[in-house]
Amino acid sequence: MDNNDLLIRLRYALDIKNNDMVEIFKLGGVELSKEEVLKVLTKTPESDEEDNDSIWAEQETDDYIKADDHLFESFLNGFIIFKRGRQEPKAGQPEVPALTNERSNNLLLKKVKIALQLTSEDMLEIWDLAGVTVSRGELGALLRKVGHKNYKECGDRYARNFLKGLAIKYRK
Repeated sequence: MDNNDLLIRLRYALDIKNNDMVEIFKLGGVELSKEEVLKVLTKTPESDEEDNDSIWAEQETDDYIKADDHLFESFLNGFIIFKRGRQEPKAGQPEVPALTNERSNNLLLKKVKIALQLTSEDMLEIWDLAGVTVSRGELGALLRKVGHKNYKECGDRYARNFLKGLAIKYRK
C-alpha cells in the first residue's frame, strides 16, 4: 500500500472530515488547500500493485498528488497534535519533531497509537475486530525502533487489517 492509500483508509476509519484534514496537515507543518487534500486522497488505479508505484511516482496529474514519506509523516504528526493538543518542547528539544526514515506502516501504527491514546491491549483488540490474531511479542516488534534487534517491518496485511479494525471500532 502506498501513503495515499494509507491516508484514505485512515480518513475513512476515523471519519475525518475534509476541513479537519486541511487542519491536520497544517498542524503537521504542511500547507494544503482543500482541493489539494482531495487530490492527495484520490485513489490511484490499482494502487495495491507494486508495478504502478514507479509510474505514479514520476507522474502527478491534475487530479492526483502523490503523498511522499515527508507529507505522510507530517500528517501523522499533525494528527497527534489535532487529537491531543500541542505539547510544549522541553529544554533542549526541537520544537518540531525530526522526520524519521521509518517504513510507513510501522510509523502509522506508532503515531495512531499515540494520537488515540491506545494501549497495547486496545491495539490487539482492534486487530481482533478485523479477524486477525497478533501476539504481544509481534506487536512489540512492530512498535520497536528501526535499529533494534527485535524490530519487525509491518506488512501491508497488518496495516490494512489494523485500519479495518479501527473502522469497525470507530464507525459504529
